Amino acid sequence: MELRHLRYFTAVVQWKGYREASRHLYIAQPSISEAVSDLESELGIKLFSREGRVARLTPEGQVFYEEALKTLAQAERSIATAQRAAKGEMGRLGIGFMGFATYPFLSDLLRKYKTRHPGVALRLEENVPSGQDLAFDRGEIDIGFTRPPSTDRSSSYESRLLFREPLVVALPKTRKVKAKRIRIADLAGERIVTFQRASSPEVFDTIIRVCNDCGFSPRIHNELNNMQSVLSTVEAEEGVAIVSASARNLRADNVSFFRLHPDDVRVDIVATWKKQEPSVPLKVFLELLDEELPAIRQKTRFLDR
Repeated sequence: MELRHLRYFTAVVQWKGYREASRHLYIAQPSISEAVSDLESELGIKLFSREGRVARLTPEGQVFYEEALKTLAQAERSIATAQRAAKGEMGRLGIGFMGFATYPFLSDLLRKYKTRHPGVALRLEENVPSGQDLAFDRGEIDIGFTRPPSTDRSSSYESRLLFREPLVVALPKTRKVKAKRIRIADLAGERIVTFQRASSPEVFDTIIRVCNDCGFSPRIHNELNNMQSVLSTVEAEEGVAIVSASARNLRADNVSFFRLHPDDVRVDIVATWKKQEPSVPLKVFLELLDEELPAIRQKTRFLDR
């Protein structure tokens, strides 16, 4: 049984005969008659009782007609839904992000996407880079705003650089510092609070490397899994922190941020997704991201000042 059989059958009912159905469908009458006959043979029942040129439904034909209308209506809805999905008007998109790093631009980006594609359901997951890796593996997110993929994952992912940010040192405001920059070497005796390596290996390793390049190994006092917690620990005077400049987007009223000297290291924020044919919602999201990239970089320029 094909939808064609149902369409021909319902047309005969609606137009009260084969001739009128043929005229309205622009289909030869013998083709319609054959389709209805095939349908009756497959069902093992008579759908019509012929009275002259009028085709009248049998009782069982009436029941089948009502169900056929429902089936055709559902088919039309399915076609329309598939066409909307093909245009990116429907579907699902999972987005991973680091809140403090994406604060300047993500809300505007999502608002514009929803305006253009209101039928796409967004699933947002705020997580550290390692957490986003797990979310990718579980199929929970389709794109992540995060640090660059690790070496062992990079071959399986596409990435787009959004912006590069310097490292800064966070000190409690009770520490009165007149200089505008802090020498990295002067941190050798400090207790260092940092984002734990398991959460963001790239940034952790970069911090260790810049300290080593200045002749010392940092005294790691606390490794935390939340940037707000890192700053709260600094506020409590339980150490100082070397963090990416985007940490300044968080509220930390009793923390002062200083640029480092030397200041030749940058850490990247990227958009990353798996190397495979993107779903339509992801494809149109990437198109919007390309469109908005100049504005995103303009909004995050302050991070490198």
